[in-house]
Amino acid sequence: LLFSAAIVFHQSAANALNSFYNFANGDAMPAIGLGTWKSEPNRVKQAVKTAIELGYRHIDCAAVYGNEKEVGEAIAECIAENIVERKELWITSKLWNDSHEPEHVMPALKQTLADLQLDYLDLYLIHWPVALKHGVGFPESLDSMLSIEEDGGQAPISGTWKEMEKAVDEGVVRHIGVSNFSAKKLRTLIGLARIAPEVNQIERHPYLQQKELAAFAKKHGIHITNYSSLGSGDRPEGLKAKDEPVLLEDPIITSIAAKVGATPAGVLLKWGLAEGASVIPKSVNADRLKQNLSIDETVQLSEEDLEKIRDMDLKRRYVDGSFWCLEGSPYTLENLWDEQDAVARGGDEL
Repeated sequence: LLFSAAIVFHQSAANALNSFYNFANGDAMPAIGLGTWKSEPNRVKQAVKTAIELGYRHIDCAAVYGNEKEVGEAIAECIAENIVERKELWITSKLWNDSHEPEHVMPALKQTLADLQLDYLDLYLIHWPVALKHGVGFPESLDSMLSIEEDGGQAPISGTWKEMEKAVDEGVVRHIGVSNFSAKKLRTLIGLARIAPEVNQIERHPYLQQKELAAFAKKHGIHITNYSSLGSGDRPEGLKAKDEPVLLEDPIITSIAAKVGATPAGVLLKWGLAEGASVIPKSVNADRLKQNLSIDETVQLSEEDLEKIRDMDLKRRYVDGSFWCLEGSPYTLENLWDEQDAVARGGDEL
């Protein structure tokens, strides 16, 4: 087993661009990146270009977001205009669920590279521990769903992962990881991997702190990237619950923000950094892009502030994965998140 994810956080209070995570091979991932999920078509290109001009060097993408061509145009223009060099950028993308079968992994990756106009990715993630038949975006019937179980599944993770490892071997991906994986699934993957996962991108914010999973990841040298750090209030209506809590309006967050002279968003993002994660907030607004990039130097939280936020955990998911859980499918909320497994083992035994 090759562990290449000995990750160390380096931080400079003077410059947010000096906050990054070092990988064992010397690569460095900026701690603050630009997310592109939900970025509007015809606006994401300018947002990415503006972000790079402002100093962003970490861009988080995915095939399923449907905007990688626009992102690629922005990156290509910034390189052509000498705003940035390719080697200065950290570009992440993700393998969608319909390409888990081994014969589809490399073609999906090559399409992403073509769309992004890149020769390689810095990080490639398995987007969900869920597999679909090739060509299916989201399941509408049971016959479109495949099991990822190692024992008898139609698309076991081991087969997918071998292709991810092959991408590293061929130099078209520098690092590989996963998204939305529980500690149980990470444990299984580590046990069968030649190249261990280096990153797990998960929903994480004060209402869903995932402390046991974060502890497991730290123990095994797996870096955590937080998504939905601000509560994902702009996600599709179909993913929202009635009367759900609005994280940006939580009185604890707003009171801390008022005390330290920051926005609620700034407090939430700084909490993520303080917890050792990287954060990838989305914005197409130039002023907010600038604010988000500067939070490491402009927002200061005391240990008392951090403790108040740590007490906010509701284990409340905004993206709960129920859209994978058709009745009779291989996926249920219980086996998707494996939360009972974590409780049974206890944080120290992960």
